[in-house]
Amino acid sequence: MSIFLDSELTDAERSEEARFRVIPVPLERTVSYGSGTANGPAAIIEASNELERITGHAEPCVEGIFTEPPLDCDGPLPDVMERLAQRTEAAVRAGKVPVTLGGEHSLSYGAVMGVARALGLPVGIVQIDAHADLRNAYQGEKHSHASVMHLLAEEGIPLAQFGVRAFSTEEAKNRLRNRVFHVDAEELVTGNIHAVDLPEDFPELVYVSFDVDGLDPAQMPATGTPVPGGLGYYQALRLVEHALKGRRCVGFDVVELAPDGNAAWDFTAAQIVYRLMASC
Repeated sequence: MSIFLDSELTDAERSEEARFRVIPVPLERTVSYGSGTANGPAAIIEASNELERITGHAEPCVEGIFTEPPLDCDGPLPDVMERLAQRTEAAVRAGKVPVTLGGEHSLSYGAVMGVARALGLPVGIVQIDAHADLRNAYQGEKHSHASVMHLLAEEGIPLAQFGVRAFSTEEAKNRLRNRVFHVDAEELVTGNIHAVDLPEDFPELVYVSFDVDGLDPAQMPATGTPVPGGLGYYQALRLVEHALKGRRCVGFDVVELAPDGNAAWDFTAAQIVYRLMASC
């Protein structure tokens, strides 16, 4: 089995006692433009073996990183979501931080619901994304990558969106109806990220959902739905770090990598995963 950061971890750091539990989810069922997300988790894990132990000024691997077997993604999507929810719920109940590697963005529903079940406390989502993902359903599928945040908002989970620059009329209405906090890409890229604060009543416990298409295609073209005008690598990471100040990260996912043969993009996604570990 492939192991995240296998080349750098000691035996103790890769054990089941590790703080971070990596859950590969090679899900590709509702993609609507480019394809390849099923290969994302394996590519991220392979590229992680080229990372160094220190990222920024932190060394998150000293707290341990355990890689679980890939999730079975066969069968009806609700069943897949429940299997993933059981994985993330078990991780949180054991005092660990689940790190879900996608795969398409629809998986965030299962990942978040498992975390919320385990905690039994309010959890908010900080979403980095080019898209709002707030459609009621897409192409007849309510568990679509394009409707995952609508499903979560309908569950009563507070949502803060950053970097969005492509959304429909339906999604604009759902933003208002569900009172979704948002700062879109144009305002972020042309403004001051450090001036962006979450609402005061936003939950203390935060789940981060990082869609790699939140980055500008110049920095991340290996994704199924690239949109120009996105965030830079450091902009996106600093935005998450700023959002987490005074709050606690209880899990995160990195989704929508569609490997295209250029190792640079796989490495970028792996580095984002490791840097987000440092933010938790």
